[in-house]
Amino acid sequence: MTLAIDIEVKLPRFTLAVRWSSAASFLGIFGPSGAGKTTILETLAGLRRDASGTIACDGRTWLDTAAGVRLPPEERGVGYVPQDLLLFPHRSVLANVTAGRRRADGAASGAPDVRRVLQVLELQEMCDRSVTALSGGEKQRVALARALCSGPGLLLLDEPVAGLDRPLRRRVLEYLLAVREEFSIPTVYVSHEVADMRMLCSEVAVLSEGRVLSLGPPKDVFMAQSVAPMMGDVGSENVLSGRVVEVAGDTAVVAVAAGLNVRVPAEGLRAGFRAWIGVDPQDLILALTPPEGISARNVIRARVLQVRDDPGAGPVVVLLDAGAPEPLAALITRDAKVGLSLTAGVSVHLLAKVGSFRVIAALPGAAPQA
Repeated sequence: MTLAIDIEVKLPRFTLAVRWSSAASFLGIFGPSGAGKTTILETLAGLRRDASGTIACDGRTWLDTAAGVRLPPEERGVGYVPQDLLLFPHRSVLANVTAGRRRADGAASGAPDVRRVLQVLELQEMCDRSVTALSGGEKQRVALARALCSGPGLLLLDEPVAGLDRPLRRRVLEYLLAVREEFSIPTVYVSHEVADMRMLCSEVAVLSEGRVLSLGPPKDVFMAQSVAPMMGDVGSENVLSGRVVEVAGDTAVVAVAAGLNVRVPAEGLRAGFRAWIGVDPQDLILALTPPEGISARNVIRARVLQVRDDPGAGPVVVLLDAGAPEPLAALITRDAKVGLSLTAGVSVHLLAKVGSFRVIAALPGAAPQA
């Protein structure tokens, strides 16, 4: 998929102005509430009549206000899952899922088989239920199934895990990962959660008050100093992925890279599962010499890549090469930085308790690609 947008939309507090061209299949839009993320999705879906500029998808023009082109939503081949889901309360789960099937019959790209969609999203047993009796996570799955069954050439997801508690977030994220792998539909995913962006997206635009602040792969975008103020006081969560090689009691071992194994809470993991795990930068402890007689089960050799000590910007950020596909970030005090004499190139040991890690999502199968 190639998506090119150059749009403006006048909003009450600012004018959204975004120019973005990408051939990536899984795009993310990250930013705080009110930054204009949903407006971009609504413009892509053809729901904003006040939008001006151009939008082209795979060489087909959807919007060109100068030329008088504005395709209606039904001609864009978009599957849109808004925050409020917009399910039909008087219809069953199956009736909601198949509501857009008529459009799918004429879709050039074809539509996934309804039975397969229901299977992947584990909705087979609730087809006859009323959507009013469903939980929040179940409603999300129904809305996602309806969008998939409409035969979209582009899927738009507006904060599908917002407002869900952590266990439910994990389940919905696992369904999103399964959908990405099973159906391979180009997707634009909106969120204000860094972990979601790292897991699901190959390219991310960071939005602030209607402007693109940073653009690129998540591993670069969320390490950029210009984006740091949007990460909060504790910084951006580190996200690692790998294969579960061992489960013993309440602890699992995840092989992230050759020579890099991490012990994490088992939390439903099984050997052979793919796992995405997160650890907060402030939960990583640095030591210059190998520690002895400690309770932390993770002791990882690493090399300092960069030390960011911006006056007035909170804790010192230390970027580290621990053998993972992406650098890890640790937060330390200035006193610790001085006491350890940390500079680029210094060898250290990373210490972390098993409980410092959380399992963000997991799926059966081979290890995820970096």
